[in-house]
Amino acid sequence: MTRTGPAADIGEILDTGPWTAVQKTAALLAALSIVMDGFDGQLIGFAIPVLIREWGITRGDFAPALAAGLVGMGIGSACAGLFADRFGRRWAVIGSVLLFGLSTCAIGLSGNLWEIGILRFVAGLGIGGALPSATTMTAEFTPARRRTLAITATIVCVPLGGMLAGLFAGHVLPAFGWRALFFLGGLLPVVLGLVLIVALPESPRYLVRRPGRWPELVRLLGRMARPTPAGTAFTDAREQRVETREGVAALFERGRARDTLALWFAFFLNLLAVYSAFSWLPTMLVAEGLDVGVAGSGLTAYNLGGVFGALLCAVAITRLGSRGPLLACCIGGAATAFALMAVDIRQATGLLIAGFALQGFFANATQSTMYAVCAHVYPTAVRATGTAAALAFGRLGAILSAFAGAAIITAGGAAGYLVMLGLAMAGVAVALAVVGRHIPAAPRASDAVGARSAVAGS
Repeated sequence: MTRTGPAADIGEILDTGPWTAVQKTAALLAALSIVMDGFDGQLIGFAIPVLIREWGITRGDFAPALAAGLVGMGIGSACAGLFADRFGRRWAVIGSVLLFGLSTCAIGLSGNLWEIGILRFVAGLGIGGALPSATTMTAEFTPARRRTLAITATIVCVPLGGMLAGLFAGHVLPAFGWRALFFLGGLLPVVLGLVLIVALPESPRYLVRRPGRWPELVRLLGRMARPTPAGTAFTDAREQRVETREGVAALFERGRARDTLALWFAFFLNLLAVYSAFSWLPTMLVAEGLDVGVAGSGLTAYNLGGVFGALLCAVAITRLGSRGPLLACCIGGAATAFALMAVDIRQATGLLIAGFALQGFFANATQSTMYAVCAHVYPTAVRATGTAAALAFGRLGAILSAFAGAAIITAGGAAGYLVMLGLAMAGVAVALAVVGRHIPAAPRASDAVGARSAVAGS
């Protein structure tokens, strides 16, 4: 189809002008899908101590069911990224939310660990798929000057959802039991999925690559206070200059191989640490003699710390670039885990809970802001694939946590568990130090003025 209308660069259109209500709404809906992702993903961690007691099973018995869910997350992460790059971010997000919502509801009908494992696998496909698709959606609706903070605000919804799951479980488990926890917990994302069908638009940077959908893009830009004449021919000049082809192979082209491998190992070790907390922290605390309610508050505090850590780290990255703040968070996470080994769990419970809040602050700050680094390293055509591949590799660490957590808690108790967390975060620091394309620091005001003066004088 020949286009004779004016030409427009979508990157320039999106990165200039206001951040409109339509763009903010798209980012908010993506964030809500991640809230539900973190919410449903962590319900199992609160239910495990109850199920162990009710069914008379061991921590090791539960490891395969946990691993099945994490395997599903890994597959979902990889497949959703490819799906989002090929068929659109919108349906990748919607499909993921509906899948994990319905599957979580069905867990409430389970009669044994095999059924829980199968349903966790299916739910994991959706939980894993939502994250890369939603972060890509946020990145592509947000002007460059706000992108790092917006992506991190989206990712921080994982621990926010986990924190809400803790509060939810604290009320529902004692009153209605674990079946109601999954019934009600799964219903919420199903409702959100129906809202997304009505309200979530497609990404403009996805639409620009489909000339047949340019009329839809023109209408969307009009809603975003960027009116564009009908018949406009769209380009994405900055992104297309650095693209060669779509697919996983592109992650290793044009000098990206080192960054890709470093990010994969960083995600692997970080998710090993984070999912060891998500899955096993309440169980570990119960094994050390705390009651279920207090043990659950440990994971809630971990997630609460993660919310603040991710947001503060995002602000720091916006001003200072990503290398320094991320390395500081990794070192802080390792140091906190080792320091907690000196705390008497039964005699200093308040200090212990505060310590896990600090551990969550550093570990979740690292996890959340690494997605912004992925969005910076990879161009649009492979951004969802690049993010999904890093997360999929990271899911292998999460899968390892299902077995390692059970084995280490049984063999080494709290001390062994904390050593595992500390060593994992130290490894993340090494991997992120290897990444070359970190987000640069924002230019100082004096530098920006000088640059404008030089341009004006030339």
